[in-house]
Amino acid sequence: MIRLILKRLLAALPNLLGVVVITFLLTRALPGDPAAYFAGGAATQEAVEEVRKQLGLDRPLPEQFFRYLGELARGDLGLSLTTGQPVRQELISRLPATMEIMLAALLLACAVAIPMGVMAAVRQGSWVDQLCRLITTAGVSLPTFFTGLLLAYVFYFLLGWAPSPLGRLDPMWSPPPLVTGLYLIDAAIAREPAVWWASAKQLLLPVVTMAIFVMAPIARMTRASMLSVLSSDFVRTARASGLSSQTVLITYALRNALLPVVTTLGMVFGFMLGGSVIVEKVFSWPGVGSYAIDALTASDYAPVQGFVLAMGALFVLLNLLVDVLYLMIDPRVRVES
Repeated sequence: MIRLILKRLLAALPNLLGVVVITFLLTRALPGDPAAYFAGGAATQEAVEEVRKQLGLDRPLPEQFFRYLGELARGDLGLSLTTGQPVRQELISRLPATMEIMLAALLLACAVAIPMGVMAAVRQGSWVDQLCRLITTAGVSLPTFFTGLLLAYVFYFLLGWAPSPLGRLDPMWSPPPLVTGLYLIDAAIAREPAVWWASAKQLLLPVVTMAIFVMAPIARMTRASMLSVLSSDFVRTARASGLSSQTVLITYALRNALLPVVTTLGMVFGFMLGGSVIVEKVFSWPGVGSYAIDALTASDYAPVQGFVLAMGALFVLLNLLVDVLYLMIDPRVRVES
């Protein structure tokens, strides 16, 4: 297991280097001049050139790149020009907000989509199967920004059931003592049920929005995988041996059907990394996605590069987790590549 983890981490280094190179070049190719932006609209050309010199943008591109690599080697992601804070500090403080949405949405999507996919495969043509198809179609068809705005309009503006979609916590409450950065966990550790409930209410609409987005591929893959496994020889043999339907379904069929579902979860998490940017802007969520969008609007290179690099590292760790889950679900599986 340790050897597999080390091998995967070493194999991911070229990918991360590619992410660094592509991100560096793309940020420089984007329209807009950060020097002109921060010098102000009334600044003279001499003032703009002075700001460009202070930012190091007057140097040749290869020199800027190797300087950036040297800063990365020291763990320095640069300084955000819009906030004046180190990018690493900003990402560390904002990443828990993004991860709280993504993890809660993934848990909700799995809790609904996997049982629904199993039931749809067992009872083909039933109302459960039709509902599964409806949800998968809606999840694929509806953009996340539309779903988020619709939920906010219905449950906040019309019905008044949800709190205002503005941030992680209502201003009347103070955040729980920092332990993990996840408000639900920190509030539970601090034994503050009122803060926990307030955080959960703020989290509900963003989580449901993202869960609908990722529920479709999980339910579809679960249904397809279960249909394939249920028609296999070993399932028919288990049934002919007199085993109960529950034992055949859970012990034999579901465990073998989970392997492609785990692969799908890895892909879905990658989609969520991109989808979180839109969800955070819709609900004014102070995560890394909204931070990157604000920096991109201002042509602030360092936060954008730090955001993409952090997301690339998370994706690498996720792929590693998928490999480990493969071995836990089926010990016969050995990942060699």
